[in-house]
Amino acid sequence: MKIEIQNINKKFKNNMVLQNINLTLHGGKVYGLKGRNGSGKSVLLKILCGFYRSTEGNILYNEKSLQDSSIRIRALIEKPTFFPYLSGFENLQLLAKLEHLIDNQRILQSLELVGLSDDKDKNFSKYSLGMKQKLGIAQAIMEPSDLLILDEPFNGIDVQSVQVLKKHIKELSNNDKIIIVTSHIQDDLAELCDEIIEIENGKIIQ
Repeated sequence: MKIEIQNINKKFKNNMVLQNINLTLHGGKVYGLKGRNGSGKSVLLKILCGFYRSTEGNILYNEKSLQDSSIRIRALIEKPTFFPYLSGFENLQLLAKLEHLIDNQRILQSLELVGLSDDKDKNFSKYSLGMKQKLGIAQAIMEPSDLLILDEPFNGIDVQSVQVLKKHIKELSNNDKIIIVTSHIQDDLAELCDEIIEIENGKIIQ
């Protein structure tokens, strides 16, 4: 798996949010994306997912455009949102029915991995901030993917759970998957990532 980001620019009205972004990402690696709020991180991630179209430039997945490729993308970007009056398990069941790639057992495994087994039947509206974040991670990792994007995944999560999740993320990268993680904590990226990319004012600076 290879992703080529070629001369990407993104403008909202008169505001240039991304400028001349060029990156090549390879399967089997975890990439850290570092930058302050407003630096352009989330916009770049949304372009990778196809949520936004770039103003200029191309993104190729194994030398094919997003529209022509069969790449499987799973992501947690910004604040996770689910149906408030469904349980954590029911929310993931609903998502799984979209593509029918996994069964209930895989959903339960994902909930156990993020530490939500005991709270799987509790309504999402009753979840704490950390529990909501864990459910967001569970939905991103429960199905097979070629590109996994985790935007500030450790927000509000206890230290022990963070260590478990870091270990699993590293394991996921061993099968040619490309993983992109953002964090405002430098140590999280240094411990987890094979390469750290820094973005500032819409430009890659490292």
